[in-house]
This record gives sequence, structure tokens and C-alpha cells, in this order.
Amino acid sequence: MSEYDDSLTGAGLDTLAVRAGCHRTAEGEHSEALFLTSSYVFGSAQEAADRFSGDAPGNVYSRYTNPTVRAFEERIAALEKAESAIATASGMSAILSTCMALLQVGDHILCSRSVFGTTTVLFTKYLQRFGVGVTFVDPTDLTAWEHGFQANTRLVFVETPSNPLCDVVDLQALADLTHARGAKLVVDNCFCTPALQRPIEFGADLIIHSATKYIDGQGRCLGGVVAGDQDTINEVLAFVRSAGPTLSAFNAWVFLKGLETLRLRMEAHSRNAQALAEWLQRQPQVERVYYAGLPEHPGHELARKQQSAFGGVLSFQVKGDQAAAWRVIDSTRICSLTANLGDAKTTIVHPATTTHGRLTPEQRAESGIADNLIRLAVGLEDVEDLKNDLLRGLS
Repeated sequence: MSEYDDSLTGAGLDTLAVRAGCHRTAEGEHSEALFLTSSYVFGSAQEAADRFSGDAPGNVYSRYTNPTVRAFEERIAALEKAESAIATASGMSAILSTCMALLQVGDHILCSRSVFGTTTVLFTKYLQRFGVGVTFVDPTDLTAWEHGFQANTRLVFVETPSNPLCDVVDLQALADLTHARGAKLVVDNCFCTPALQRPIEFGADLIIHSATKYIDGQGRCLGGVVAGDQDTINEVLAFVRSAGPTLSAFNAWVFLKGLETLRLRMEAHSRNAQALAEWLQRQPQVERVYYAGLPEHPGHELARKQQSAFGGVLSFQVKGDQAAAWRVIDSTRICSLTANLGDAKTTIVHPATTTHGRLTPEQRAESGIADNLIRLAVGLEDVEDLKNDLLRGLS
């Protein structure tokens, strides 16, 4: 337990983001310690045996026990209002570890069709190869969700808001459907982070993050994390212990620093994205804007209920085809052409040929990934500079 645990009872998000998970060593350091070690020394053969068997607490091997990583896990769990968390090497390894720990041959995943392209590939190309079925449904259609359940459905997987069209899922309604059928609801909370949305409060069982995104906030490190109840996290930990998709201690330390400013950054990202979305709507070369902060967005009212702000990611379709979208992207000089998001620097990308490029044309069409679609992850620059940058291609 953290030295701050007693005083953190009932603490607000900002306090937890700075203090949760802190474990001072005998050196008395103020910043979290960085433990760059592969293994740990035991006081006796008996102590070693007890730690390996789990009969005694303590560090064993940094593949699955490291004090810096543990501090990050405890902080994420505190922020998400979860009992526990386990960190991994990337967001995709967090999804894989969850599936490998909780599924077996003959099980079924019910998934939103509006998810990150690589998540779709993982489910369809790899998990199905090992006998796990998957069905994709419209994330905003509760009837489609209800009809998608099978007797062997074990996991329901969803992003909300979704990547890249910002579809919003009714978490409480979906949680009720999921639990009535004995399955677990897994929510990718990457776009909002716990600063804007805590899906466990709406009935979700597990929360997954690509910590690479907003949790870091500056595009420095790769990492992932799964948060939920202790028993389920223990199952995921058992897989991580054996398979080794381990988060490095250094990356965990970077993420701890990122969490200290999480709410401030997420509010700033949201303000900038809102301003750009409203501005893009007025541009004659823009066909449609996808951002839940716009009153015209079909998920606007639901997002207001579930989120404290609307996040930093938006997408828009330009008038024309892929060439028109590429022309806008290639004309920018401030926006960074990269597929990452959650950075202090605004990033711009063409989803159909990058993040969702491995999907079939049919899969892209079902997911609404049009050739003229552009995704913008709005950073912390001056909004007027971003407008002028986009105008280079839009005009």
C-alpha cells in the first residue's frame, strides 16, 4: 500500500494523479524512484521460494514485479476507481493479454465495428485462428448489440469515443446487456482517459489504455495498462508473467510524470479540439466533421452524460476523394504527419491508408472509414496557428 493511502481516502482526481502509488524508499526521495533492475536479491533460499510461489509478497523478477511499474499501476487503478491494474509494453499488448487470459477455444468476442484498425486485425486474423470467434456491430445500436450476443460470448469490447469517428456508446445500457448474459465489458478508454471518463462508474468490468497516448502526453514512450477487479487482473497478470509483454520501468516512470498533468492537458486538448471542430464546420471545403462536442453529433447528449469534456480527437471529410484528403495533409507545416495521438503536438493522418489500412475495403466501408477522411489529434498549440495551417490545404 502507498504511504499516502490513508490521507488519499476520498481524494480528488488531481490529487490521485500526483500522489497515488508513491512508495518512498529509505533514501527519502520526493520524486518516484526509478528501479532499473532485472532481478532482486533474496535474504534466504526460503524467502526466494516463498516469493516465487506467491506465499510471501515482494519483488521476484522485473518481467512482472517492479516497484516503478507497480507505482504506475496503482495510480491508474486509483484514477479509474478500479481495484487493481497490470501494465504492459503497449496498448495492443494490453488487449492481447486480456484476451489470452480470459478466453479459450470456442469463446466469442462481441466488438464494436468502430475500433482501432489493429484491434480489428488482432481479433480477426489472429484470435480467430486459435478458435475464438468475433462479431462486429454498430456501436450506437443497442438492438444490434443485443442480437450480436451468442451463448459463448465472453467479452464485449468497445471504444468510446471511437477511433476515428468519435462514435459514443451508451456504457450503462451496454453493461446491463453484457452482465445479463454473463460476459465482461471491456472498454478502451484511451481517447478520454480517467480525467474525462471513468467507465467503471457506468458498469464496465475492465478498462484498457494505450498509455502511449494521453497518459504520456508527449509522444515519448510505449506502454499499456489494464484496470479492473482484483481477481480478473490476477488472471491477466498470470499471462503477463508467463508471456512477458512487460512494461519497462523507465517507461512507467515517464508515465507517472505524465499523469501529474493529465487533467490539465485533457481539458486543454478538449478546448482546442472544440474550437477547431466548430471552425472546420464553417469551411466550404469540409463535407462533414465528426466530434462529439458538436451539438449535431448523434452522440453529443450521451457524451455529455458520460464525459466531463469531449476529448482532443476529431475527424473530418473533405470534399473530393483520397487525393483531396492527401492534398490537405501534405499542405500542413505545423501539424505532424504521424499516426500517433495524444501528443502535445497536433498530429494529422489519413486513416484509410494508415491506421485502418490493413482492413479490407469492405471492413473500412462498414466502419465508415472513407477515402476522404482525415483524423486530427489536436495538440496544445495556439488554435489560430492550427487553423492557418489547415487552411493551406483547405483553400
